Amino acid sequence: MVNLKLPLKLPPWLRWLTVGLVIFGLIQSFSTPVLSQEPIQIRVMMHASEAQQWQPLKADFEEQNPDIRLDIVAGPNDTNLVEDLYASAFLLGDSPYDLIYADIAWIPKFAAAGWLRPLDDYLEPGDLDGFLSGDIEGGRYRDMLYRMPFRSDAGMLYYRTDLLTEAGYDPPQTFTDLLEISQSLQDQGLTDWGFVWQGRQYEGLAAMFVEILAGHGGYWVDPETLDVGLDEPEAIAAVEFLRETIAQGISPPGVTTYAEEETRRLFQNGRTAFLRNWPYVFPLASDSPIAGKFAIQPMVHAPGQESGACQGGWGMAISATSRHPRETWRVIQYLTSTEAQRNYILANGYVPSRIALFSDPEVLAKYPHYADLLSVVKNSTLRPPVAQYAQVSDILQRFLSAALTERLTPERAMAQAAAETRRLLVQ
Repeated sequence: MVNLKLPLKLPPWLRWLTVGLVIFGLIQSFSTPVLSQEPIQIRVMMHASEAQQWQPLKADFEEQNPDIRLDIVAGPNDTNLVEDLYASAFLLGDSPYDLIYADIAWIPKFAAAGWLRPLDDYLEPGDLDGFLSGDIEGGRYRDMLYRMPFRSDAGMLYYRTDLLTEAGYDPPQTFTDLLEISQSLQDQGLTDWGFVWQGRQYEGLAAMFVEILAGHGGYWVDPETLDVGLDEPEAIAAVEFLRETIAQGISPPGVTTYAEEETRRLFQNGRTAFLRNWPYVFPLASDSPIAGKFAIQPMVHAPGQESGACQGGWGMAISATSRHPRETWRVIQYLTSTEAQRNYILANGYVPSRIALFSDPEVLAKYPHYADLLSVVKNSTLRPPVAQYAQVSDILQRFLSAALTERLTPERAMAQAAAETRRLLVQ
């Protein structure tokens, strides 16, 4: 107990000042530990454009969780550069990032390297209920979950409803339908091109080919056995279909240099009847000369086979070096909640990963096409979830590009792609 008795020889004013200072010190000694408890900082990096879109989520989360501050680092808008920055941070040792905002294709590589913390220990019963199955499976590596889905993505076929109606066609269901209808529309002078797709040598080429391959009943790499199917007849038939679109003049010769944006602009400008692309095109095309004149459906397939939509999307993982994994998990729980996703989707037009939001009245009022979009994203196909995915994809891109530009025959290109992929996977 502090003795407040003061020497009598002190002047009265000094005695009272001293008493006040002692009392103030006592108050400070009890209150300082509480006042000095700064919020725990959870840091994440993402594209600069999306970092701005996250600001309302950040504000709402911090209001509900005053003991945590979400620090959003704006990175480049190039996905590959963001991945490289994350990888560099891990390779240097102690990554400054707690929360990893990850493309679905990064998970096998990051998990295999030991850069991510498994999420299974944090999950409660029912935590995974209500999410698209493809989004959940895309977050697994070797039967462990490393990523919770935030926003989904999947490839699909866009088509001009007005042109098909005028020519008396139903939407195509098979690859043969697509070729025949395209040729007919071109012959009638209704469109410059029949079908455009992403043919440039980059990751988008691999993503597009996943859908054509699945539609032919083929496979790329079996993640369980590491068997490679690129030299099987189904894979060769998939390559031959793409070459046929160019040979018949259904796709422009320059399609082998196109990425998403080049193909989107051709479709929006009314120069092609069919387009393979991602959901982001829909709102942009709805504010263009073809507004109200197009629809979406799953990619076509061979008779007796099923459509496949390349599974894309972004989600949240916890850095293995984070000093605050529990707090990071709280951030993930908030961001992947139905309410947070609804607010984000309504504001920015991305595709939700929660099934219920595809039929949410508020979401459908703004994005009525989400009712059709659900049938596409439910039938998704994953890129091979192997640790060497980046190298596997590079191999496919190189040889597929060689086949599409007629530097190699489909048989020779796929044989070499399969052989190089097998050598990589057995190392």
